[in-house]
Amino acid sequence: MQRKIRLAIVGTGSIARSHMQGIQRLDEAELAAVCDVHQSQLDWFTNLYPVPKENCYTDLDAMLARDDIDGVIVCTPDFSHCDVSVRAMRAGKDVLCEKPMALDLEECREMVRVSEETGRRLMIGQVCRKAPGFIKAKELIDSGVIGELFFVESEYAHDYMHSTGVDKWRMTPERHPIIGGGCHAVDLLRWLAGDPTEVTAYANHKMLPDWPIDDCVVAIMKFPNDVIGKVFTSIGCKRKYTMRTVIYGSEGTIICDNTSSEIFLYRSNAKEESEGLKITQGMELKIPVAIDSHNMTAEIKDFCEAILNNTPASPDGRQGLGTVAVCDAIVRSSKSGEKAFPAYEV
Repeated sequence: MQRKIRLAIVGTGSIARSHMQGIQRLDEAELAAVCDVHQSQLDWFTNLYPVPKENCYTDLDAMLARDDIDGVIVCTPDFSHCDVSVRAMRAGKDVLCEKPMALDLEECREMVRVSEETGRRLMIGQVCRKAPGFIKAKELIDSGVIGELFFVESEYAHDYMHSTGVDKWRMTPERHPIIGGGCHAVDLLRWLAGDPTEVTAYANHKMLPDWPIDDCVVAIMKFPNDVIGKVFTSIGCKRKYTMRTVIYGSEGTIICDNTSSEIFLYRSNAKEESEGLKITQGMELKIPVAIDSHNMTAEIKDFCEAILNNTPASPDGRQGLGTVAVCDAIVRSSKSGEKAFPAYEV
């Protein structure tokens, strides 16, 4: 019988619930411990998911001293990702760290260096790579269905008006919306089109006047192979959360997101498509997909299988750093009014 990977969750805010549900759905995983510096937050979580008292901690180092924990899932506020991840890796634990990897590049670099020095896995929770609609879109792109890419765009539209986080950790000038939230869209386009070589960005601050940071950002990017891209990020818009994404190729177009039960494929030769694709009108084909906008189950499954099979975890720390590097360039460009270049080096 295959052994179970014993996981600890650090940080018991709302995103920890999704990770806990992922653990509960998997045969290869089980919860070993939970930790949060806020006792009230820890109590809230353990009321939802009963955890034996001896497995609940407010002292991270005391929990990390246990030798029966294989991996740590970091669900703390963004500003503490580096500290918690580094301490966990130095304690001999593999780490699955929520996005964004960190809020600045030097912390990302430290996390990568510690991972490589200790030999511990560092997986970053860029969960769009696990969303069924986006996975299907990548399959279509990679198989050449829409030909050669020439333009890609994605958006992170989310109203944070009443989502400040515990102790208002989202309301800090360090957590620029493109890093804290828009990193989802940036990482998705990197996954689909490669690493941008330069960016030009604009930002304004009209929707959340009490917040100390711009709340709307638009970035234009140059990708490899002469592909152009755009990311729109708003944390104050008045609409339903969405990550609508459009991928344009020489032979067709894909429109998809992470909250719909189908994606749209447009091709001039739609009538020649394979069985299972429903032609609705002319060039338009609807492809059914599962809805799982935050597929932590798949994410945790990949993390556990990497540990069980002694293989790399993906996306790893270098991929996480790459996404923050692009976000950092977007922030610099939006402030300077000039183009900026992502710094991918460790």
